[in-house]
Amino acid sequence: MKEQEILSERIQDLCKEKGISFYVLSYRSAVPITTLMHIVNCTTKNPGIFTIIKICNGLDISVKDFFDIKEFLDIAYDLD
Repeated sequence: MKEQEILSERIQDLCKEKGISFYVLSYRSAVPITTLMHIVNCTTKNPGIFTIIKICNGLDISVKDFFDIKEFLDIAYDLD
């Protein structure tokens, strides 16, 4: 699974877990709904860290908790 898909699924799962829509997350995080939907639809290839921080704030979780799942920990990077 690509990194964008993992990110998208994580946001979707957290919204379901918290019982909020993407619109509510957009409002709470001050991330425009179009930006959020581009991330969820995987059309944004590399969302900025400040956007992710805002999304985490809207979800009321820490950045550490957002990324602390097996799928993110298993991403292998080619550092060459």
